[in-house]
Amino acid sequence: MTLSSEQQALAEALLDAYKTGHSLPIEQAATAVSTLEDAYGIQAMVSQKKDTPIAGYKISLTSEQTQKLFASDEPLYGAEEQAQMLTSPATVNLADFLEPLVEIELVFTATETLSETDTLPELCEKLTVAPGIELPDSRFADWFPDLNKYLVVSDGAVGGRIVVGTSQPVTNFSLEELATIQGTLTIDDQKVAEGLSSEVLTNPLLSVQWLIKKLAQTNQTISAGMHISSGTFIFPVPLKKGSFKASYSHGIGEVIVQAIE
Repeated sequence: MTLSSEQQALAEALLDAYKTGHSLPIEQAATAVSTLEDAYGIQAMVSQKKDTPIAGYKISLTSEQTQKLFASDEPLYGAEEQAQMLTSPATVNLADFLEPLVEIELVFTATETLSETDTLPELCEKLTVAPGIELPDSRFADWFPDLNKYLVVSDGAVGGRIVVGTSQPVTNFSLEELATIQGTLTIDDQKVAEGLSSEVLTNPLLSVQWLIKKLAQTNQTISAGMHISSGTFIFPVPLKKGSFKASYSHGIGEVIVQAIE
């Protein structure tokens, strides 16, 4: 697709903000993009110019609450580069973020290329699942919850970091179990939030299936080794100095990230 000169300028500004760690004012960008097609085009331009290849995707707005918050009737996706993927236990420096949040979600990894025709049972055979913590962040100042969905997408669905724990085959779980996993977030051993996997389009595997079909509309695929952060169980909380742990039921496991100053 062809971007306007204003949209190309926004993509360059986002790339510079990503590399140098500074914020952009929302007001100056709000008029540049008014369709999701253009927003994904801007995101693609930024991704192509980043330093490392795409390692996977994050899915946002997978609950009714967050879709209403951003006036959307479907989820949104953002490409994640390898540098954004971390292994638990991880340490992050708050100085490397602008206005980060914390979400807890399952991270799926493809063991072979995923197809838009795959049924849910077929997807189970092609995926592993791991506990995860996502740290969304934006290159736009004062972004949450005021950023419109077009700028959310343009900014890689506000991608920050994704911390991934130990993975196991999805076939270890039934479809029903995947919809009833409980996740708990603690900060310095104090529980601050908990939620169920049913918050993610009623089942996180449906979120993965949505992404595959959405990418197929622009001839994109998810190949072996790519990760999918499937959507948050909870309303996000701010990232601050401390030890964050997400614990999941059904033997999914836990993931830890230490935020330092």
